Amino acid sequence: MHLRSDVRKLRGPRAMVDPEVPVSMWDEWEVSAPGGGVATRVVILAGAECRFTCVMCDLWRHTLPAPTASGRLTQQVRLAIAHPWSIDSLTGDVFDGSVAGRRWIKLYNGSNFFDPRCVPPGDLPAIAQLIGDYERVIVENHPRLCDDGVPRFREQLTGRLEIAMGLETVHADVLPRLGKQMSLDDFTAACDRLRSWDTDIRAFVLLGLPWVDPDMFVEEAARGVTFAAAHGARHVSVVPLRPGNGFIDALLVDGQCSLPTAAHLERAAARLVDGARRRAGTVGQIAETLVTIDLWDWSRLAGTCAACRGPRHIRLARMNISQASLPPVTLNCGCDHATSP
Repeated sequence: MHLRSDVRKLRGPRAMVDPEVPVSMWDEWEVSAPGGGVATRVVILAGAECRFTCVMCDLWRHTLPAPTASGRLTQQVRLAIAHPWSIDSLTGDVFDGSVAGRRWIKLYNGSNFFDPRCVPPGDLPAIAQLIGDYERVIVENHPRLCDDGVPRFREQLTGRLEIAMGLETVHADVLPRLGKQMSLDDFTAACDRLRSWDTDIRAFVLLGLPWVDPDMFVEEAARGVTFAAAHGARHVSVVPLRPGNGFIDALLVDGQCSLPTAAHLERAAARLVDGARRRAGTVGQIAETLVTIDLWDWSRLAGTCAACRGPRHIRLARMNISQASLPPVTLNCGCDHATSP
C-alpha cells in the first residue's frame, strides 16, 4: 500500500486550467455494436481533483485544486454542445452513425461525476436539460461513489446513462497497491446497484501493471475484462499504462515497472476485441460485452517506426469498430509486429 503523500510528492506541476471552459473536446466514432459506430462528442470538463490518489493516474494535471464552483460546469457543457461537429474517421471507413442522426456524449472530468466536490449536485438538472438531444450519456465515477445521485440524474435524462468505472485489475496483490481505495467487492456492489437502476456499465482495465512481468500483461488484462463482463459491463476499454505522472516514472527507474509496447496492444486486441464472439456461450455475460483497445498516445508506444506506426494504428481502430480480428500488418521494418495473441 502506498501513502497518498508518497504519490503526490512525485508529481510535477499542475496545468493551468480555466474553470470557465472545458479542458478539451473532440468528436470520435464510438463503437455501438460490432461493425457499428456512433458520432460521439468527448468533453473533458474542468473541475475539482479526484478525492482518490491512484498511483497510475495523470488526470489530476488538468483539474482544479479547489471545489468546483456552482454553475461552472453548466457553462462548460453549454459551450461544448454549441461547438461545430468535426469527426476524423481515421480509417476512412463509413459507419452506421452520423452527425445528423444518432449522437452520444461523454462528459469526463478527470474525477467522479457524483462527487459533490467535483460536480455540484445543483448543476445536474441544467446539465441534463442541455444534453437532452443525446442518445447516450457517459460519465466517469468511482465504484464507491455510485450512490442515489445516479438514479436521480438518470431520471432527468432523455438519453440512456452509462457509468464508466476504473476496475484496472483483478490481480490480488496489485489492486490494493494502486491506491484506488477499492476492492473487487466494491466494484461488484457498484455493478449490482447500477443494473438495479437500469444504468449501463463501462469498465477500464489496465494493460501493463506495475510489479507484474510484461509477459503477463495480456493475460492479466484478459482476467480483468472477463471479470467486468461477468458483472454486466456493456463495454470494457483496455487502457495501456502510461508514464508521466511521477510515481510510475519512479517505478520505471527502479525497475519495478515496465510499459506496454505496441505489440502488447496488438496481442490484447487479437485476444480480447474478437474474443467475446469466439467465447460466446462459455463465459456468460462476456458474449454481450464490447471490448476496445485505447489508442490514445499510440505514437508514444515503443515498438513502432515511421513505416508501420500508421498502418498498425488503423488496423486496431478498425478492429475496435468491427469487434473482429483483422490480418496483421506485415512490413519488414524490424519492429516487433504481434501476429498472434
